[in-house]
Amino acid sequence: MRLTLYPLSNEEPPIRPADSRRQWMDDTPESFAYRCLPLAIANQHGWEVLTPTAFEAEWNGGNRPEDVIIRFDTPPGARLTGGPLANFGSGVLTFELHFLIRTPPGWNTFVTGPMNGLKHGIAPLSGVIETDWSPYSFTMNWRFTRPGKVRFEAGEAIAHFFPVRRDVFERFDPVIENIHSEPRTFEQFETWRKSRGDFMKRLAALEDHAVEEKWQKTYYRGLRPDGSTAIRDHKIKLRVKPFRKPAK
Repeated sequence: MRLTLYPLSNEEPPIRPADSRRQWMDDTPESFAYRCLPLAIANQHGWEVLTPTAFEAEWNGGNRPEDVIIRFDTPPGARLTGGPLANFGSGVLTFELHFLIRTPPGWNTFVTGPMNGLKHGIAPLSGVIETDWSPYSFTMNWRFTRPGKVRFEAGEAIAHFFPVRRDVFERFDPVIENIHSEPRTFEQFETWRKSRGDFMKRLAALEDHAVEEKWQKTYYRGLRPDGSTAIRDHKIKLRVKPFRKPAK
């Protein structure tokens, strides 16, 4: 399937496959946050848009657009593409994304902030766009969570996007079942629950093997509690392709 990006300026869009690293995860003891495979996979789940210039934004708590002040690190009068605006008011910071995306028929684009990215004082807002037909550009918006200052560095990710089927939720029929109606699933869950409890006790008692193992790796390795392989296409890393110009 093809995902096409149409730049709307002369500059190459600052887009890359989503980075797997997060500073707060690096800062955890022994970088243990990366042991959580769902977090690590989410970090890589799509593409990131970067801000081309460093800047500081300050909100005084008011609802007018002028209540947000933006100070760029670039010299006054320098030409900027992709810098933020404060044109909505209510403490919203807006990035114009200078490109269009075209997805296959029936596919939308989900746009949000960097997955598992943390930024004090401001939070990303998410949107879903019908990019299989829309000729309209779209924006990435952040909203201050309190009056004060925030800073973005040049090359910092300000948006994260990936395709999603438009009918994905309508295709599902959500039901609630008693887990005992699936004896095999219940058996596997019980095996995991008991092994988990035993492991945590041994870890708390500083039992050598548990301390050396550090955490149970069955899900990370794509294994069931009994050690059997769960699925053939289990992933511990995504290989997201960068956008490229087609060969002539």
